[in-house]
Formats: sequence, C-alpha cells, structure tokens
Amino acid sequence: MKIYSIGIGPGKYIYLTPQAEEALKLADVIIGYTPYFKYLDESLKGKELLSTGMKKEEERASIAFDKAKEGKNVAVISSGDSGVYGMAPLLIEMKIKTNSDIEVEVIPGISAMFAAAAVLGAPLGHDFCSISLSDLLTPWKVIEKRIKAAIIGDFVCAIYNPISKGRFWQLMRLRELFLEEKSPQTPVGIVRNVGRKDERVSITTLEKLDTNMADMFTVIIIGNSQSYVGKQNIITPRGYYSKKGKTKDNLGRQIMNNSFQTILQNIDISNKSLAHIWVALHCIHTTADFNMNNLIEITNDAVPKLYNAFYGENPPVIITDVSMITQGIRKSIAKKLGLSIKCYLLDERVQKMAEENGITRTQAGIRLAVQEHPNALYAFGNAPTALMELVKLIRQCKANPQGVIASPVGFVNVEESKWQMKYGCKDIPTIFVKGRKGGSNVAATIINSILSWNEAENMHPGEGV
Repeated sequence: MKIYSIGIGPGKYIYLTPQAEEALKLADVIIGYTPYFKYLDESLKGKELLSTGMKKEEERASIAFDKAKEGKNVAVISSGDSGVYGMAPLLIEMKIKTNSDIEVEVIPGISAMFAAAAVLGAPLGHDFCSISLSDLLTPWKVIEKRIKAAIIGDFVCAIYNPISKGRFWQLMRLRELFLEEKSPQTPVGIVRNVGRKDERVSITTLEKLDTNMADMFTVIIIGNSQSYVGKQNIITPRGYYSKKGKTKDNLGRQIMNNSFQTILQNIDISNKSLAHIWVALHCIHTTADFNMNNLIEITNDAVPKLYNAFYGENPPVIITDVSMITQGIRKSIAKKLGLSIKCYLLDERVQKMAEENGITRTQAGIRLAVQEHPNALYAFGNAPTALMELVKLIRQCKANPQGVIASPVGFVNVEESKWQMKYGCKDIPTIFVKGRKGGSNVAATIINSILSWNEAENMHPGEGV
C-alpha cells in the first residue's frame, strides 16, 4: 500500500512524465479534483476513480489514507507539480499528524509556470519566484509582504491564481506595487489554459496589465529589470553575451553594458519613460553621478524625434558651444550617417563679432551658427550665455532648431538659461540637465544616447564605442 502524490502537468497528456505514468499504472485508486481526470484518459482504464470539487483538498487527502489502509495503492493527482500549490504538502502533513506508517511518494510534474515560460520564450532565465494571489489560506498582508520582497529583489515573478469571481482587486494592487519600483515597460507574459486546447498567450507591459486579461486558469509572468521582448518572446538574460569569448561586442561595449546593468540596480526607474531611462543611463555612465536620474528632463519627444531626424535623408547639423563636445560624439556613427558637427568658437569671425558687440565669444559663435544653420541641433555643455543667445534668436524667429541639448554647467546664469529655454521655447524638442549640473561630456553623451536610441529597447548600449 502506498500513496503517490502525482503532478500531472498543466494539461496535455504529453506533459505527463514517464515516472508519473508508471505510478498511475501501479495505482488501484486515483483521487483528484474533478476536472483533472479529463487530462488522463489513457491512464484511467480499470481504476477506481474518486473525485471531489474545489476546496475539498483535505477530504481528498483523508480518502487517500482510508483507501491505502484497505491495502490499495493510491494516486492523488494535482495539476502541474504536486509540490507547487498542490496536494503533496497536505498529504505529508497528514501522514505526520496521524502518525501513519503509509508511505507517501511525491512524483514531480511540470509546473504551469514552466509550461507558461516555455510558450513565452525564456522569461525565467534568471532568479525567479512564484506568488499565489489567493488569500483563502494566506492573509493578504502576508502576500503583499512577499510581493514587495520580490520587487526589491528584482525577481522574475510567476503569478498564480490572479483573479477569481470573489477576488477582483488583488491583481491591480500587485500591479500598483510593481509600478512604484519598476519601469512601466517591464514585459509581462499572460498564458491562459497552458497546455490545453484553448491555450491563449499574450505579451504586454506592466502599465497595460489589467484584470480583464486573466482568470483562475491564467499564469502571469512579470519580468525583472533585465527582461525584454524580442521576436515575440520574453527573454530574461543570464549574461552569457557579456562574458569574454561569448559575445561579438568589443571590450568597450562590454564594459558599457556592465556599467548600465550596475546603474539599473542603483536607481529608481519607476514611472520613467524609456527615453528618460536611456538618457539618464548614459549621463550616469559618464559622470558616475546617480542623481543624474533626477536631473534629466525631456520635452516634446526629443529623443525619438531627433533619432529619426539623424537617420533620415537630411540629418541636421550639430552645433556645439565648445569644441570639447565635438570630441565626445561617437565618430563611427557620425561618419556612417554623414553628420556635420561644428563649433564656431575658433572661427576667425567670432573674436571680431564679440569685441564689436560686447558679447562673449560663445554668444558670437551661436549668432554665426544661426545665420548659417538655423535648423540645426544645438548642444550646450559649457556656456549659459550661448544658450540664452539661442533662446533670444528663437524668440525673434531667426532660429528654429530641430532640438536643443541644454546642459551648460556652472554658477552664473546657468539655471536661468535653462528656465529661459524651458518656458520661452516650449515647442522645441529639448533635453535638459536641470540645475547647475551639466558639462561638455554630458552634452556629448546625450547626443550619443540619441544616436543609439535603437539600442534602448534591448538595453544593449555601445555601438561605435
């Protein structure tokens, strides 16, 4: 006499393991939740079948021990793996509490989260956890603590029992908790009736997750900070492509990738757009200042608009206030796109114009630049007076830049120059570094983030480094 606690997999008979199939053959009695029997048609012949409805787990366990006492081999079936939200814990607990000498053998099965992960691609490629939203046996306060711990640990999360007729709000509370810490673009896989005839698979994002996408037959997998969607799959990388000899990336790009992964673990990107995250990562990578995440401000979809302009038929000229910015822009990409990058500071006309008009050389350089390239991208990493000059020329309708990088640095007129740009030229796509911070290196890296915007979705920075 023996009790087998068998995980039968999520649905299709092909998910039944050879070990489970052999145990079913040895059983005289098969006990389970009524709907599960339809997945075992080939294993039921000649067996005594005993089924119960939902919430009758203790009754099924008790019947199993009664039948085993009669000298029969008993199979107690659970969907997925019997040790994952299944009957195995209850059967072993009952054996201990009743001091029974009946042997209980746990037969592993394919869990629904593993089957769901398989149809989604590879979302469980790194550390993960599973959380059931059912509060029938676990208080919601405990469940919420576990959710918060999973978020802090950046685990991929498989969510069981997301919705029922009586539990309509828990999934939205989980989503709310995740959005307090995670990017709205975090990939989410939704698999209903995995392994069954009416299997349904969809991929969405955390911000779009809604209760109408799930029910009690649904497993939801929420990615971690590294997860991404590629070719209709969710992938959570283990980092193979950053290892020496396992990637086509040169050493500079590998370093930049590793740097970005480190930065992502140390900043709050919740409620931040992908464009903001991408620019902030570049600025932090350049300055080692995590606070840059709070100083970046982007208006009028500046990043995608400027990316499309650079990769279009007539890319804009890039005008810089100082020559140092020109040295920081990735030359390989600029050459590939045929970009013209100019700084007028050393133009022989600048000194004369500055002296005649009582202005700074950088102001004079911007005046000359606007005369020749009124529609350029203007990048400021040093001189607030130059940015203020451009604002004046824009408001006089003498300049209409395709975009502005507003990151002058210092103490005099720096913040004022940025406020003038923000409030006086509202329609110009602009990337600001708020406050007194900025610099030529920051302006250059912001331009590089725009030029590499196509790398943002997969978080694979560094082309041309």
